Amino acid sequence: MKIQVSELIIKYMERLGIEAIFGMPGAHILPVYDALYDSDIQSILAKHEQGAAFMAGGYARASNTISACIATAGPGATNLITGVANAYADRLPILVITGETSTHIFGKGGLQESSGEGGSIDQEVLFKSITKYSKTVERTDYLAQVLNQVSTILLSPNPGPVLLSFPFNVQKEMVDDAILDNIKTKRRVHRVQEDFPAVESLSRQIIDANNPVIVAGYGCIKSGAQEIVSRLSESMNIPVATSLKGKGIIEEHATLSLGSLGVTSNGNAYRYIVEKADLLIFLGAGFNERTSYLWDEKLLRNKKVVQIDNDNDQLEKVFEAEVAIHGDIKEILSGVLKNIDKSECTKKNIKEIGENIEKLARYSNAGESSVSQPEFSLAEGFFTRLEKYFPEEILLFDDNIIFAQNFFSVSRGNHYFPNSGISSLGHAIPAAIGARFAMHMPTFAILGDGGFQMCCMEIMTAVNYNIPLNIVVFNNSTMGLIRKNQFQQYNKRFINCDFINPDFKHLARSFGINHKTIKTESDITDLFKSSDLEGSINLIEIIIDKNAFPTYMSKR
Repeated sequence: MKIQVSELIIKYMERLGIEAIFGMPGAHILPVYDALYDSDIQSILAKHEQGAAFMAGGYARASNTISACIATAGPGATNLITGVANAYADRLPILVITGETSTHIFGKGGLQESSGEGGSIDQEVLFKSITKYSKTVERTDYLAQVLNQVSTILLSPNPGPVLLSFPFNVQKEMVDDAILDNIKTKRRVHRVQEDFPAVESLSRQIIDANNPVIVAGYGCIKSGAQEIVSRLSESMNIPVATSLKGKGIIEEHATLSLGSLGVTSNGNAYRYIVEKADLLIFLGAGFNERTSYLWDEKLLRNKKVVQIDNDNDQLEKVFEAEVAIHGDIKEILSGVLKNIDKSECTKKNIKEIGENIEKLARYSNAGESSVSQPEFSLAEGFFTRLEKYFPEEILLFDDNIIFAQNFFSVSRGNHYFPNSGISSLGHAIPAAIGARFAMHMPTFAILGDGGFQMCCMEIMTAVNYNIPLNIVVFNNSTMGLIRKNQFQQYNKRFINCDFINPDFKHLARSFGINHKTIKTESDITDLFKSSDLEGSINLIEIIIDKNAFPTYMSKR
């Protein structure tokens, strides 16, 4: 049967299992929007294309499935760039659809033209470095090959965003819908050989080590390996530190949890690794600037290192490993556990491990943590109460990072999503909204007042679609990280960091949502006692001192 290309695009998305698409219409993409009218795919209107891309990213992170965003040509597409770049850095499977002027006016100066002809901007080049694949589809004779290339990327173990731009006239061309039968839309499963020599070597390294430590990262979450990581930890009494993105891979209150490893953390994991570990087992964790304390040599000194990652580019990127395995973490650890069980080896000394962890925890309780200051007591009180009130089944998108990293112990039943990627301000609110379209549970967006003003218009998207959301804003009338750096490294020469905030109470009223101000501990008690944090939209501002700074150093 002959159908328009615009309709074929929607049917292709349906076969991929895409259930929601975030964006804004424009003249050059209206044929695709018209095809959406008859589809079960829910089309969500954002307030800005950047917000749409962040929503698609939030959806993908929460659901671990393919998501999508859509925009028109020219400014519609260029407004997507930051959100798409964030998804690229996080390796999220996002299908990006944009419109384009008709091919017969390429190079003639068409309105919002992005073909790269005749001095117009070249959209394909703009997106080339932030997508796994970017294509302007000018003809239909190779459409099947293009869509198969898209599927290969989106369904791979190591995906990323792909962008397809369709000129207006191409969207309206007729094609045979049988094309879809030749396009792969299902993920293929690749099994790992459990007797693979590298798996046996990895198992032997773990058995022979005196004080191994697991460093678990986001790759464990993408692989669905949380349970098997816990089993490996418990089978041999191996302590677990996580990257910031890996918080919650094991229960952070568990005996063998070292918490998260990173420059903004309480330092417990760092001290244990430096003082005790003789083997580091990296599982889907990049040894990046934040996790590695700016590549502190003491973390790896006199230690053996083994690594598993499904992204071959991450293997031995910044260190040499005794064993480096490219593959699925869950599958490989299954083989490791079988080898350990067969060896009938002795577990590590749990009593000694527990005593060492408890000793290190006393450092942070005694004020060694970079945020263990009275000025941050309201932030600590909020996260402590949040953890008790919602011990499981919440979504938490966090742009602020440092307070939650130190004060919020993530359980296996909760879902913590720090602003990673390219660490763009203005991420938490739209990402949390996107996630709520995938998962229905209490949701929190945590951010500073500077980032809030970059994305607060998307609150109306939550209002328009009746999406319950708790927006927690740390209000100190400054760009906190910038002010901290200028205080620590630039002799208090503060410039372009301080600002005047709007009246958040009146702003909330204009959105038609609830508002709470936290100035005292009793305000926190009242918030959790009297506010509907599950079924309404709440703007919660927590007042903090602009002159209180975490003690960690951002740069050498």
